[in-house]
Formats: sequence, C-alpha cells, structure tokens
Amino acid sequence: MKKKVNIIGSGFSSLSAACYLAQAGYEVEVFEKNKTVGGRARQFSEDGFTFDMGPSWYWMPDVFERFFADFNKKPSDYYELVKLSPAYEIYFGKDQKMTIGDQLDKIYEAFEKEEAGSAKKLEKFIFKAKENYDIAIKDIVYRPGVSPLELITPKTITKLNRFFGTLSNDVRKLFKNPRLVQALEFPVLFLGAKPSATPSFYSFMNYADFGLGTWHPKGGMFEIIDAMQTLAKSLGVKIRTDASVDSIKVSNGKATGIVVGNEIIPADVTLSGADYHHTETLLPKGDRQYSENYWKRKTFAPSSLLFFLGFDKKIKNVQHHNLFFDTSFDDHAASIYEDPAWPEEPLFYASFPSKSDASMAPKGKDSAMFLIPLAPGIEDSEAMRKTMFEKIMKRFKDITGQDADKNISFRRDFCLMDFKKDYNSYKGNAYGLANTLMQTAFLRPKLKSSKLKNLYFTGQLTVPGPGVPPALISGKLVAGLIEKNNKD
Repeated sequence: MKKKVNIIGSGFSSLSAACYLAQAGYEVEVFEKNKTVGGRARQFSEDGFTFDMGPSWYWMPDVFERFFADFNKKPSDYYELVKLSPAYEIYFGKDQKMTIGDQLDKIYEAFEKEEAGSAKKLEKFIFKAKENYDIAIKDIVYRPGVSPLELITPKTITKLNRFFGTLSNDVRKLFKNPRLVQALEFPVLFLGAKPSATPSFYSFMNYADFGLGTWHPKGGMFEIIDAMQTLAKSLGVKIRTDASVDSIKVSNGKATGIVVGNEIIPADVTLSGADYHHTETLLPKGDRQYSENYWKRKTFAPSSLLFFLGFDKKIKNVQHHNLFFDTSFDDHAASIYEDPAWPEEPLFYASFPSKSDASMAPKGKDSAMFLIPLAPGIEDSEAMRKTMFEKIMKRFKDITGQDADKNISFRRDFCLMDFKKDYNSYKGNAYGLANTLMQTAFLRPKLKSSKLKNLYFTGQLTVPGPGVPPALISGKLVAGLIEKNNKD
C-alpha cells in the first residue's frame, strides 16, 4: 500500500517535492489556502493585462532543465523560453544608464566604457564566479543541510577563504567606479542580504547574471508553475485549492495528519512548503523546534511594496527589466537592515514584461510591476503606499522623460499586510531568510523536524535559500530525505 504525504502549500518548492515524491511511489495530496496554485508565484489578469505576482526574473536555466530532466522532460515541453536582449538596464539618473547585454562580451564593453581597464578585471572576477557556480549549483546546494561536513569537498577545501570574505570587499578591491560596484552587487539582493554581509562564495550569482543571462517564459513566470502542476498531476498528485490548513495533528511524537476546516486528513508524512514559522504555530507549543526569540534574532530578506500597473499606451525608454539606482543604495539598505523604516528615497525596480511578450498586455498597451524593497515587520499603511508611489513615479518621469502615471488604467498594490494575509508570511517577508554566513546551509532551519517524526519543511526559509531555482532544489532535497527516512 502506498504511503500518503500531505503537502501544505503549492509554491515552487511544494510542487517540486510533490513531483519527486509521486515519482517515488507515494500518494501525494497538496493543500493550497488560496484560490489558485503557485504561492508567491501566483498570477492574475485584469482588463486584458496579465501580472505575475511574485518572481519575475528567470535565472539559472540549467536548474530548471535539471528539474524537468529528472522526469524525462524538458522546459520546452511546457513553455517557450526567450533570452532577453538586453538583459536589463540600470538607471543612475536622467540620461545616465548602463545596459547589461545578453552576452559577456557586450557586458565587458559596457564596463570598459564606464571605467578604463575594467573589462579585464571583470573577466577575472567572472572566472572566479563561474568556479563558484560550478561548485555551488552542481554540487553543494543539492545537499540537504544536515551537517557542516557537506560544505567540505575536494573543491571547497581549497577555497575556504571565499566563505569568510565578503562579496562587497571583493568587488570594491577591483572596481572604484560606484556604478560598476552597484552593477556587481545587485545580483546578491536575490539572496536577501547586503553585499557587505554576503560571503564571497556567492559571487556565483554574478555568473548566473552575466554568464548565463536573463530569460523570460512566454506567458509569464506562472508558466513554470503551470508546467509543474501539469507534471505533478500526470504523476498522480492531487491538488486542492481553497484548502487552508488549520492545524497539524500530533500523536506519540509523530505528525499524523492535518485539519482542513472540519476535516481531518491523515497521512504517513506531513510536508510544509508554507511559511516555516507559521507552520510551527499549527503545532502544540511543545512540538515546535524554534522559539519566537529564535525567529526574532534571524536576519530576514526584504519584503516588498508592489504596484501592478496597466498603462493605456506603450511606455517609452524602458526595457523588460529596469533598475532605478538614482538614489543612495546605502541609505536604502540601512532602512532595511539597520534601522527598519520606510525609505526616504527608495531604490526601485520596474518590470515591463509586455516589452518582450505581447500576451501580457492588450495591443498598444503595457503591463508593469514596480517593486520597492522594504524591511519586514514595519507598519504597512495605505498612506505610506501612496507616498512611495508618488515618489517613484515622479522619479520615473524625471528619468524616462514621460508623465506615465497619467496613462495608468489599472493599479493594484501589494505589501506587508498582503504577504501576511495571503501567505501567512512572518513579519510580511517576501523572500525568506537572508543568505548570510551564519544562515547558510546547515545553519538554516532544518528540512526535517527534530521534534516530530514524519514532519518536514521546504521552501525559502529552509535549505538552500531564497529564489526560484533554490526552491526547486529544496523540493528535491526534502523528497530525498523523506524517501531515505521512510524506507520499509
């Protein structure tokens, strides 16, 4: 008789684990509290505009290929992938921008234009970044984070200094131009930590960015979720939406099932891809691994204020991905990590997927998502959302030379209160725990509960960390642990 696994949540990590467990012969059922699957990667449409609600960058295509290959499939079996050219643009002010191309030679050229001699320095930096990528993505991140010995391999033993230096120091030793520094420090924001707190080893994100390029699945990032859902169902996975889990049943030191409404649903294994902190509140206090103080001490990645916008015309002077770094990076970072507060002059990111994908907006119009990184846990209010929107739209007008807010036909906000409401997110965080040295690998919350047999976790608050590719990997890792620990 097949063993039953109940999975809480239907984001990338949950669907990944569901596929692997179903392939391994388990009976798998997924429970999603919202009306549609995807967790933070949900999608919605309004007035002909389509919006991805969460991740908007497709990096590390090899990780997606590896996931689907495990089921004898390819991404192209499910969605069409387009490499963006240019990858993105960074705006430092009016008539001051840097274009990140789709090939390394174009990026070397852009660096050289900014600072003479920087192309050779970048080539040297990227060589090391690729070494780190090959070690990290092809080896270390596919380890379950149960022991510090996982970090000791024949390759890493000779590169231990890369774990104890910081990315910021490495970049600033090579480059003096502040624009180049920001261009190289930007990718680690996907890891949720300041560059000055990010180990040197994580320069592999720079190779993911410059070396492997930025891609877009036609139809939006939700196409990946839809592909995984299709794959999961083909493997026999059952998925229930509008199914909020109220508690986890416990008996004799073992998780025995979940409660959804008035229904008790038993299982041999319970796996949560929902917020880790929230999941533990579904347990009796004595069965929780981590105290409230534990979570308070952790360094969280930023939350976000998101604006989903539909424009009634085509917006000029922007690419698919656009970074607005025309104010102080350090001041904004301080408002997130040092003295949590709303930023005075926020950096922001704007995505216009309809620039690359006509399906994302009606003809002659543009869909966009504007994002401001914020400290988790600060007070969210309509007044502050309005203030932030006015600030960034004024700067968008100054930099791009167009009064675009007059052409907004649709607008929806999403911020900390919404992350809490829709995802039970701790402090309204958007990206999980930051990947600092003391929150890396085996130092992150564990995939397996130390208190209860057959209770497991997956996703951005556990191993290996935040981001879409790590979420796919997290699902594979936890499925492997479940298989290992539940052999007859």
